[in-house]
Amino acid sequence: MSRPPELTNPAALARHRARARRAPALFLHEVAVADLQERLSQVKRSFTAPAVVTGFPEAWRPGFPDAKIVADDAVLDLEPGAHDLVIHGLALHWANDPVGQLVQCRRALKPDGLFLGVLFGGQTLAELRACLAQAESQVLGGLSPRVLPMGEIRDLGALLQRAGFALPVADSSVHSVSYRDALHLMHDLRAMGETNALAQRRRTPPPRALFAEAARLYAEAFPAEDGRVSATFEMIHLAGWAPHESQQQPLRPGSAVQRLAEALGTEELPLDAPATKGDD
Repeated sequence: MSRPPELTNPAALARHRARARRAPALFLHEVAVADLQERLSQVKRSFTAPAVVTGFPEAWRPGFPDAKIVADDAVLDLEPGAHDLVIHGLALHWANDPVGQLVQCRRALKPDGLFLGVLFGGQTLAELRACLAQAESQVLGGLSPRVLPMGEIRDLGALLQRAGFALPVADSSVHSVSYRDALHLMHDLRAMGETNALAQRRRTPPPRALFAEAARLYAEAFPAEDGRVSATFEMIHLAGWAPHESQQQPLRPGSAVQRLAEALGTEELPLDAPATKGDD
């Protein structure tokens, strides 16, 4: 069986991250770290063997100083059953095999260990995607992949189940960030290491007129206060547990001790019973 085509070019992603480290803008990583710390404070358990999977260890190590920091490579440097907490920090949206990443995280957990993930979701940079598409159509007469397609919360929650996690939960938070203009937003994306690393991206340098037109369209369509523009970043949070016998389990089919009709205080009729007056 042939392998599916890659969405992300790992070499390009590595170059972009290396460039970002020269003058980083990792404030969204800081937001994600603070959020996960808050979530962990509500879990009535102490974690003694944590691990963090991330492309920017410098942003995550201060928040989790006792954790093993692991690069988000295709094969994660995680020992099976070695950790009671695994965090996937703002990198899963670049994975060519997100289910494989989740499976590796689950296997690295001890029974009843906790997985927490955070990644950019489908609403992220919706404004920029729309303006770039319109500008490219006008300037170049066609479209090419420029912004990473990101998953929706329902689909990403289903991935937790596919990966074998128990008690899976997915939720999202939306952050609106204002910029002087769209060009400054694109500059910040470079400093985040979040610029175009798609495998199918156009390799020839785009004309300057493309980004100038995109900035003009952006200013018209998405103004913020004081003449600035706004950009949306959606963070999707994933949580799941490594299966363990102590966790809540669904009841076996047919094991109910009370009929639904009794609980609702209604009359139970067979499926082939004739309808009576007043029935809908």
